[in-house]
Amino acid sequence: MTPSTPGSPAWVDLGTADPDDAQRFYSALFGWTAEVSGEYVTFALNGLPVAGAGPLYGVGQPTAWSTYIGTADADEVAARVEAGGGKVLVPPFDVQQQGRMAAFLDPGGAPFSVWQPGTMRGAAVFDVPGALTWNELNTRDLDGSMAFYQSVFGWQFRNSSMSGVPYIVAKVQQTPVCGLQPMLPDMWPDDVGPHWMVYFAVHDCDRAAEHALALGGVVVQPPTTLPIGRYAMLADPQGGLFCILAGRN
Repeated sequence: MTPSTPGSPAWVDLGTADPDDAQRFYSALFGWTAEVSGEYVTFALNGLPVAGAGPLYGVGQPTAWSTYIGTADADEVAARVEAGGGKVLVPPFDVQQQGRMAAFLDPGGAPFSVWQPGTMRGAAVFDVPGALTWNELNTRDLDGSMAFYQSVFGWQFRNSSMSGVPYIVAKVQQTPVCGLQPMLPDMWPDDVGPHWMVYFAVHDCDRAAEHALALGGVVVQPPTTLPIGRYAMLADPQGGLFCILAGRN
């Protein structure tokens, strides 16, 4: 699966209350370099784009990572979102020659975006330490979310529940592209809304979590062993949540 494959996550970026400190934190944590163009920062790993960051534009908007799903037609996706009960927050528009994007809310209230590539295809590297490795929807209506995203992107689904905990893997052309899971009360308080979570790959989850803490971040969920590897949930100094994952070899 490539970032230009329609229906596959293609890009992530951070809306942050402090872009300068975001550059400091994430560059030190993941070994990224930053290229600044106006108010937007493109992060690169070994010279290849992996993620972006920009300032907050809405009053009271929290620092958060956004997931962009690749599409061949952002306008068609916008029509499907409305037909499926979602909301168009930002109608499709051109980002110079780089591509075309739009921002939405799914019916449960989780924000997500789409990217129709132009000269900028999306992230150029995945699944290596310092790069995006997984995207995951946390939802309070698992069945409704599956129906919505199937109607918008044509995803197929596989039940990967383990130990009684529901987990759904979404697939495009039989290739896993992201996950969906219910927001269990013991993990997500009522005041946290549905959202997309981003996972970045790391060599060593425990060391990366310690490094994030030393850089001023917060360890929200300590390193935990899962069947796919060892993961932790972190927050950057401005409160932006993200996960790290050291996969099993």
